[in-house]
Amino acid sequence: MEIKTDIVIVGTGVAGLFAALNLPKDKKIVMITKSDLESSDSFLAQGGICVLRGEEDYDSYFADTMNAGHNENRGESVEIMIKSSPDIINDLVGYGVEFEKNGEEFAYTREGAHSRPRILYHKDITGREITSKLLAQVKKLENVTILEYTTMTDIIEENEKCTGIITDKGEIRADFTILASGGIGGRYRHSTNFPHLTGDALDISKNHGIRLEHLDYVQIHPTTLYSKKPGRRFLISESVRGEGAVLYNKDKKRFVDELLPRDVVTQAIHEQMEKDGTDYVWLSMENIDTETIMSHFPNIYQHCLEEGFDVTKECIPVVPAQHYFMGGIWVDSDSRTSMEKLFAVGETSCNGVHGANRLASNSLLESLVFAKRAASKIREEYHVPERFPDKM
Repeated sequence: MEIKTDIVIVGTGVAGLFAALNLPKDKKIVMITKSDLESSDSFLAQGGICVLRGEEDYDSYFADTMNAGHNENRGESVEIMIKSSPDIINDLVGYGVEFEKNGEEFAYTREGAHSRPRILYHKDITGREITSKLLAQVKKLENVTILEYTTMTDIIEENEKCTGIITDKGEIRADFTILASGGIGGRYRHSTNFPHLTGDALDISKNHGIRLEHLDYVQIHPTTLYSKKPGRRFLISESVRGEGAVLYNKDKKRFVDELLPRDVVTQAIHEQMEKDGTDYVWLSMENIDTETIMSHFPNIYQHCLEEGFDVTKECIPVVPAQHYFMGGIWVDSDSRTSMEKLFAVGETSCNGVHGANRLASNSLLESLVFAKRAASKIREEYHVPERFPDKM
């Protein structure tokens, strides 16, 4: 296989899809994915997507993001993400994404380390709602070709510029390349990620001398359903704790403030397990009424039921697992890497938004904001004016 195209995108999660939707319609785009189209972590996101709720919310949203990231965040990137969030939500709604509402107004939930509710959600499958709607829109584009079960094995470098990629099926030559290949969970024994997401773009970038950043910034999610079965761990969304769920030790006594940042809660759980001599702690939803559980967390309820736990009547065993990668391929505020013609977006990139620890529900937003900025920069390079999202 030898393909010549204008733009090649590695990955079909929200970052890759949103980039494709914002690129010029007169440019040919090839997208590849290592597995099938629905096996991206974007489909797995449960909690929701953050949005700035008004000018009065800016300072606290900024502070919450910086505090969670131990103030190692890149302030410029945080500001860009927060101020871009209302437009991103408008784009998503325009593409048919449905968020929960109270009457005509959006419903908001809260998660750990947030000072107020500012998270939009769709039941407990927000990632699936957003990603599936974006994928449906991309499939309508005549200028986009999607290749499943195709793995990038290298990039093509000529005169210190990226001119495409090499895959296990051949070369794809392109004017611009966007890496949107996800995280590194496949490298861990216990992870919430799909096992085929192994950080291939990082190894390739290292071999080409492309700048990487904060490779040790790996987030462990405090609450995944404990299981002795091999494979991906099932996430128990932080929104559950945001709605009132509590953590218990082996004696069914609380031992931590459940809404502290993820890394703090994770450390407390590990210390408690060591103290108790157990492989898990208990999560109780007793403070959440059954109606809320069934409407807000139907997927979690059903999965736990299949594993033998009725969350409306009993505690469930939970354990921390690898969840998210805050480091990656260094990019500037327009998602450009240190190599010309090469962009990186989503979890595989590091624009500094998350610092040393990601604030809950900032991942989908960050991916969308900086994917759109990558597309805008490429449009600029092609001298194509900005456009507005196509409406349904």
